[in-house]
Amino acid sequence: MATPAAPRDRWFGPLLLRLHFYAAILVAPFILISAASGALYALTPQLEQQVYAQELTAPSEGPPLPLAEQVAAAQAYVGEGEGESEGAVVTAVRPAPEVGDTTRVMYADGSLGEGESRAIMLDPATAEIRGDLTVYGTSGSLPLRTWVDQLHRNLHLGEVGRLYSELSASWLGVIALAGLGLWIRRARRARRGRRARDLLLPDLRARGYRRTLSLHSSAGAWVLLGALFLSATGITWSQYGGGNIGTIRAAFGFTTAAVSTELPQEMTDDAADTSGKGDMDGMEGMTGKDAGEHVEHEAHHEAPAAGGAESAGPADAAAAPGADLGQIDRVVAAGRSANIDTGLVEIRPPADAGSAWVVEEIQRSYPTKVDAIAIDGGTLEVVDRTDFAEADLAAKLTRWGIDLHMGSMFGLVNQIVLFVIASAVVAMIIWGYLMWWQRRPTRGGSGPGKPPRRGALRRAPWWGAALVVLAAAGIGLMLPLMGASLAAFVIIDTIVGRLRR
Repeated sequence: MATPAAPRDRWFGPLLLRLHFYAAILVAPFILISAASGALYALTPQLEQQVYAQELTAPSEGPPLPLAEQVAAAQAYVGEGEGESEGAVVTAVRPAPEVGDTTRVMYADGSLGEGESRAIMLDPATAEIRGDLTVYGTSGSLPLRTWVDQLHRNLHLGEVGRLYSELSASWLGVIALAGLGLWIRRARRARRGRRARDLLLPDLRARGYRRTLSLHSSAGAWVLLGALFLSATGITWSQYGGGNIGTIRAAFGFTTAAVSTELPQEMTDDAADTSGKGDMDGMEGMTGKDAGEHVEHEAHHEAPAAGGAESAGPADAAAAPGADLGQIDRVVAAGRSANIDTGLVEIRPPADAGSAWVVEEIQRSYPTKVDAIAIDGGTLEVVDRTDFAEADLAAKLTRWGIDLHMGSMFGLVNQIVLFVIASAVVAMIIWGYLMWWQRRPTRGGSGPGKPPRRGALRRAPWWGAALVVLAAAGIGLMLPLMGASLAAFVIIDTIVGRLRR
């Protein structure tokens, strides 16, 4: 005799199944593209090392030249290429982080896209030009990684394409949670003697639909937390949902402080009187190695659309045409004496006469090093600073979430975990469609190939229906694109249901 279904399972289980079914069928193609491109992105650091070996490696092993000489060599190269050196405006310099790496001197270029810069790579020991490439954003990603990044981010369709990734990130978490509910339901209904942990491993002895279901559900159980993490962090980059998250963070004061480059008025006046030459006692003749310069790389997306933790990229603010790049070594030394203690740094010249130099750490691996110092070029005094250690917990979690999502926080291990999670999501989507095919309606199946019976919400108690409606409304307000698509699902489903009567 069949055991009667529990009251809650009369409506909640079927509701989860219907949500999981329709969302997976209609949104899964977007998630598939996002997961596949994300898996490819996780491999790009190693691919870049192979594809751009010429540009990224320096054959000389001697001591590095002063940064000023390296910048001058890049200026001469760019000037020759453009016909006039005055047209080449330096936006940032990233000294070679280790022996065998190249220095990057980055320039604003009006012919490039938003967030892109022209990077001259050179051997720090000889100032030999090793490459001339376009780099993207604060990560400084090279063309290959940028191409994969933009595919993952917007399908190379610009701002309109970002809607796809927002839809994908928003629904991934909902589908994962609905799948968890179904997994728990299946475990509770399992025959006596079968333990829940048996559902963590696929039943390879089964055939057909049952084998596919076992593969799909067991893989989902293993990557659930990873999928939820990627969904939550991916939303921070989204156009609408990310904007709402930024608004909430700002309302509670959970924002990341940005270093101010504005010089006090008296410093600006003094700089004008001294023509930018400050007190250099004890710093004359200091080489780039003595000052401790050393670049990094991270990539993927730029800063979250709103409320993110990234600083402005080098392409966002060009140096003032009259900036004295010859004092860059002394500026770096001043930053080192303050709080810049990692080899991975970026130096940004002042944007105008009233602005300071910025020396910023760009080490995204753990422990995170992203302190920034603003330095007056005339006096070499620190006029502002931001220290990651003093940031609030929300800002730190945002920073760490971004770096984990991008695979930069724990290096190769982080990349492997991301690749496995993304590949598992791809496999689960394929298995999901295979289950539909194996139990498709034309064969009279009653499983997932056929949409679960309508009316689950009507069978719910009043409080259950109220909770579902409130949850849907809250999610819709927080994630507008997901809310709109959910409303579209309900309307279409209602129309189809009436037409079939």
